Amino acid sequence: MKKVTRDEILDFVTYSEQRERIRSEVMAIKAPRRIHLGEFLTFLFETTETVRYQVLEMVRTEQIVKEAEIRHELETYNELLGEAGELGCTLLIELEDPAERAVKLRAWRSLPDHLYLLLEDGERVRAQYDRRQIDDTRLSSVQFLKFATRGRAPVAIGADHPELTVEVRLNPEQGAALRSDLAR
Repeated sequence: MKKVTRDEILDFVTYSEQRERIRSEVMAIKAPRRIHLGEFLTFLFETTETVRYQVLEMVRTEQIVKEAEIRHELETYNELLGEAGELGCTLLIELEDPAERAVKLRAWRSLPDHLYLLLEDGERVRAQYDRRQIDDTRLSSVQFLKFATRGRAPVAIGADHPELTVEVRLNPEQGAALRSDLAR
């Protein structure tokens, strides 16, 4: 997928003037790429547009003006995008209760090894993940994943962790969005 370039990032004042329109457009792009898996997992599949929006939001929120800092944000967020034949996403592990979250993030430490996309032919493509998001005792509640589908679109997403086994079929809109992303 095409990476976001520096010339696509507006200064925070100009962006603030256009923010509502841009936000509305990006929320429409995000909607079919937000996939809930069971009660606690939400996958947000990223596109050039969603990453651009995240960088614009960071520049606005932090009022970043230094070129080196803007480029750092670009490098950081562009890592979320898959390369050719890959889908990149952010996984949110959503546990509201702090005590439950502490227990489950320890128990689910190996969860990224158990996440997959199911392809039409039945092949499971395992997640590649950022090992910096897991320490010796727990995993972070936000994970950055890539799935190397070799350009083939998934039909389902799942987890086969011993303590969290769930699979969900993609609806037609979700499937079309991810097929479109793989074609970019």
